[in-house]
Amino acid sequence: MEKFGVIGYPLGHSMSAVIHRAGFKSIGINASYETLETSPESLIDRIKDLKYNGYSGFNVTIPHKVPVALFVDEVDKYADITGAINTVKINSDKSMKGYNTDVLGFKKAIPDDIDLNGKTAAVLGTGGASRAAVMGLYDRGIKEIGIYTRSIPNAMDYMAYVRRKFPSITFCSYQIDRMRDLSKYDILVNTTPIGMQGKSADLTPVEKDVLKTLPSGAVVYDIIYNPRKTILLKLAEELGYKTINGVDMLVYQAVSAQEIWFGKTPSFSDMKIALLENL
Repeated sequence: MEKFGVIGYPLGHSMSAVIHRAGFKSIGINASYETLETSPESLIDRIKDLKYNGYSGFNVTIPHKVPVALFVDEVDKYADITGAINTVKINSDKSMKGYNTDVLGFKKAIPDDIDLNGKTAAVLGTGGASRAAVMGLYDRGIKEIGIYTRSIPNAMDYMAYVRRKFPSITFCSYQIDRMRDLSKYDILVNTTPIGMQGKSADLTPVEKDVLKTLPSGAVVYDIIYNPRKTILLKLAEELGYKTINGVDMLVYQAVSAQEIWFGKTPSFSDMKIALLENL
């Protein structure tokens, strides 16, 4: 039996095992999937354990998506550009390749009838998920992105990074607590944890009076999947905007991970149903 797992800290909220087990079943793969809570101090030991104790691959979540790059032998295009890894394949010779399937998940979750070519986006947050969102928006043809951050000085490295990697996009940075007017944006993307199940579930990163400055026809995309409908998305729906939650992104990135591990495509619908039943 092949062994897989997810590493991160903390992992109490993780749905990875539920989704991946449903995927394994859909393609007839006999494999296990474990939730392996891994503190930053124990990351080196965990990687050694995964590498030499029969694992074929693993997923990576916060806060290890960037540091895991130190341990892999090779990365795919998306991991290289974003500087973040969320999927690793361990080869038979114990070499490891890192991938970023968050970008694919982010892109695929945007319905085909939403045309972003030449459009303008607001992205809230500057973490690893924000980089995946920027890469996904770049692939969909976005020409300008406003990055909203808690601290502009602390985001200077991030801004230099995205400007270097995506020279065709115009980037501007703004203080998130000074957000007042969103009228120039066609899509707003929340990559912060504000609104996530737990301590901030009753909060929104954008208040209603600011949100309603988005133009009619704008899209509000919250990559949080639990709850399925965050306060931000509820407000956006009330105001008549198109909304996208984080469920499809989460499932699509898991589908892509299994394609990397097995060369087979598991059932998106089986994996999504498993997730929704457990949320």
